[in-house]
Amino acid sequence: MITSAQMRAARALLGIDQKQLAELSGLSVPTIQRMEASEGNVRGVVDSLIKVVAALDRAGIELIGEGATSTGGGRGVRLKGAIDQS
Repeated sequence: MITSAQMRAARALLGIDQKQLAELSGLSVPTIQRMEASEGNVRGVVDSLIKVVAALDRAGIELIGEGATSTGGGRGVRLKGAIDQS
């Protein structure tokens, strides 16, 4: 699984926009926009999700799941917990 926040953070770490992610993954810009507009886990066709995750992996992004540890030694970001929006 990948969340919309992870997609946006991954793009920010790579310094790319939605168009560039679309090109890297072989998807359309509207598809990337819909994925990033999802609440929580990205909703979409499984094949499209696999393409995005694979493209991010090729670009050097390691997706870290909830409660998982990072296997690499690179830099990254992680949300510590729930966001207090009050």
